[in-house]
Amino acid sequence: MPHDTPLIATIAMSLLFALAGGWVASRLRLPPLVGYLLAGIAVGPFTPGYVANAELARELAELGVILLMFGVGLHFSVRDLWAVRWIAVPGAVAQIAVATAIGAALAHSWGWSLPAGVVFGLALSVASTVVLLRALEERKMIDGLNGRIAVGWLIVEDLAMIVALVLLPALAAAVNGAGPLTLDRMVELLPELGLTLVKVGLFIALMLIAGRKVVPWILEQISRQGSRELFTLAVLALALGIAFLSAALFGVSFALGAFFAGVVMSESDLSHQATADSLPLKDAFAVLFFVSVGMLFDPRILIEAPWSVLAVLLVILIGKSLAAFAIVLLFRYPLSTALVVSASLAQIGEFSFILAGLGMALGLLPAEGQTFILAGALLSIALNPVAFWAVGRIERWFAARPRLIALLERSGGDRLGALPAAEDPADAAAGRRGHAVIVGFGRVGALVARAFDRAGIPYVVIEKNRQVVRTLRQQGAVILCGDATVPGVLEEARIAEARLLVCAVPDGFQVRQIVARARAATPGLDMVVRTHSDLERDYLERQGVGMVVKGEHELALAMMGYALRRLGLGEEAAQGVVNGFRGPPYAAGPGAAA
Repeated sequence: MPHDTPLIATIAMSLLFALAGGWVASRLRLPPLVGYLLAGIAVGPFTPGYVANAELARELAELGVILLMFGVGLHFSVRDLWAVRWIAVPGAVAQIAVATAIGAALAHSWGWSLPAGVVFGLALSVASTVVLLRALEERKMIDGLNGRIAVGWLIVEDLAMIVALVLLPALAAAVNGAGPLTLDRMVELLPELGLTLVKVGLFIALMLIAGRKVVPWILEQISRQGSRELFTLAVLALALGIAFLSAALFGVSFALGAFFAGVVMSESDLSHQATADSLPLKDAFAVLFFVSVGMLFDPRILIEAPWSVLAVLLVILIGKSLAAFAIVLLFRYPLSTALVVSASLAQIGEFSFILAGLGMALGLLPAEGQTFILAGALLSIALNPVAFWAVGRIERWFAARPRLIALLERSGGDRLGALPAAEDPADAAAGRRGHAVIVGFGRVGALVARAFDRAGIPYVVIEKNRQVVRTLRQQGAVILCGDATVPGVLEEARIAEARLLVCAVPDGFQVRQIVARARAATPGLDMVVRTHSDLERDYLERQGVGMVVKGEHELALAMMGYALRRLGLGEEAAQGVVNGFRGPPYAAGPGAAA
């Protein structure tokens, strides 16, 4: 092995071990991420064989964080951030406080000092943005309401950790100095905290005001040159350059700087091309991040202090997640949102490592503290896919207990009365007869509602997103805020007097429940629903649903018809071919004649 090329050796061997680990994990039906972490252990200093350069691996991993956060910024608009501020800001702050208190209490039980407990608790309170984004991307949840709330929550956590990193040196100076940490000494820390907040505020304002105009303009000028490689270079240079300069000039993290670089670049019409160009590098360096985490882990801790490691893991997986679950429900968000946010936070990552390293360097955290944090990070990252897998199972468990859902989500008067409206939505719906009920007001439901508006057809909407409900009520729409699978919600929409149910929610399990409840309330009701599965479509058609639309199938049929007509087939002949692929005509639902 050549010794004069440590960078090449580190990249090559890390990727080779990661490839092998990821392949083995996939063969064992485990997430590839687990294989990447094990690859890090294999090339780390605590196992025999090849040992990668840990410092270089850490810097390469930082590149992965930068590119990943840049990619999120490309998809996460300022409007999305602003939309989740009411839950992301207070929720993240409250969750950090609770998790820090739990971690500090655990450290106190081990005989550690209060400052050590605070650093330890803070390290356990902040989740890994990299792990979260990978999990949301794999499950195609990043653009949904739950995904936006989870990402916004973690951005607030990152901002809080930036403030903590600035305060730690001052705290260490006060603790290690003469005398106790008095109120006067704490007051002395306020100017430095204020300066940090001013710097972060200036950076964000600069990016959102000037950056939104300058960065898209630069991309436009580069694209006019007609060079693909020059455009790719511009994208990477802007992402890395803004991330580095934001850290150097304003003291914010590389991740936060890269995120806002993506946000301002999303204002350009070329943002989709920028996403495509940065994707391969983002994926490769994200793998190096997980390898670098594995390199820090000493497996001997699992034998020497198993119960302490288990306690740390329980704080991360159970304590922090339950706190987030309760906080989301207190803000009147649906159970599904609370579960997704809880699963998102059931791990720790990059900021935890930074806090632990700085705490040790300042003499605030004992050496075993960093070891426990690394063990908790590795195990919680490896188990995070299991947490997301459990979300669906837990939702189904709750679905069989509708009274418990109603109690947790505080349905009924609280649900409706908490939002401003020109009139009581339940009263407005009470006068409806022969109307349509639309469940879900996403892109599909909103388009159907627009058609009903143009045709003058009355309808009632049921939607879980409180921001959507608030906006539509201000526009005079009749909309109920709630979950249509919960008993009583369909009844409030006067489903018994309705002529049609339009179920536009994508989750197949929820669709089944809604269809069953609607059929029990109104046996002759006609329905149209959406699905992503052939098996689900067959099941729903057997239940008497008037029309079941599979999005990908209908899209293919539309493209097929257009292609056949453009290739010379007549309108009638082309439609005949399309109908052959469509199968027998959809049977009219039981209520079609109503």
